[in-house]
Amino acid sequence: MDKKENALVNNCDFMGIRPIMMDLPYPAVQVRGKNPVYANLLSIDYCGAVSEMSAITQYINNENRLSCGNCPVARTLLGIAMAEMMHLQKLGELIVLLGGTINFTARYRNGGVKMWTPEYLQIPENLRNMLLADIEAEKAAIAQYEAHIKMIKDDCVNAVLARIIRDEEYHIMLLRTMLQAM
Repeated sequence: MDKKENALVNNCDFMGIRPIMMDLPYPAVQVRGKNPVYANLLSIDYCGAVSEMSAITQYINNENRLSCGNCPVARTLLGIAMAEMMHLQKLGELIVLLGGTINFTARYRNGGVKMWTPEYLQIPENLRNMLLADIEAEKAAIAQYEAHIKMIKDDCVNAVLARIIRDEEYHIMLLRTMLQAM
């Protein structure tokens, strides 16, 4: 028997997948001045427990586990993950402009420092629970961004955060739609 006859193949086509986000431009990535306190707040959004790094990793994990059995959902999750990658990139630029460093370490106001870890992820075993976990993670991200906007007195930084929130809200709508279609 030929080895090709025994091969398992994933027939889910990921060509042409684009980031899934609101069809709105992002504001320029700029800051009013260096501010290490603001950079530290954004480091939490970058790679804390509730962060773009956690979102990307959770979406990619779910996409990988679904791609052989539920291609349409896997493709959507990959598109959302790509949008989260763009958020991570914009946060990284802001952190550097504010005088911070990018090293996958969240710096908390109480002086705590914690490197990103996969322990932050929720890895449910079924699609319904995956979507519910993703919705909760998006809600937590929005709440955290809103709290940081209240603490940051830089309109340039806050404009980027507000735009990211719009994408997160859109992701919740998509995830809820997929959940209802089950």
